[in-house]
Amino acid sequence: MADVMTLRVELMSGRGMHFDPPPGRVFLVDQRTTFDELAHAINVHFARWDPAHLHFFRLGDGREIGPSDADFSDWLDDDQIALSSVLAEGDEFEYIFDLGDEWQHHCRVEGVSADPSEAVGELTKLPLPILGWGSLPDQYGRQSEIGTEE
Repeated sequence: MADVMTLRVELMSGRGMHFDPPPGRVFLVDQRTTFDELAHAINVHFARWDPAHLHFFRLGDGREIGPSDADFSDWLDDDQIALSSVLAEGDEFEYIFDLGDEWQHHCRVEGVSADPSEAVGELTKLPLPILGWGSLPDQYGRQSEIGTEE
């Protein structure tokens, strides 16, 4: 069984809004998970229904990890980098979704464990939310089905 980490993700801001307190999720994550897979899980569990926007991670040391097909030559390829290769317990980093609206998330590795069975039984390869709180805003600010914006 692979080691797993507990990862706290909080939505700090986006679309000009700042959240205090921030809504958040705690994920149980197989350390072999790539940053691309983590981005997908964050988007799904933060109610992003249109994931076609660019995203990237900024590590504490300033390195940035994002999609290889983006035109940012300094980015490391998020589809090729496993979390365990660059993160350890206590590390903090950012996840930015949609470079226009800049949904900014603060992420922290809360713990690393060899056995997730007590928390959830069998672990899937993809990140699994085990705790969540707060109200999540619509990614486009819509208040109704017809698309009225704030």
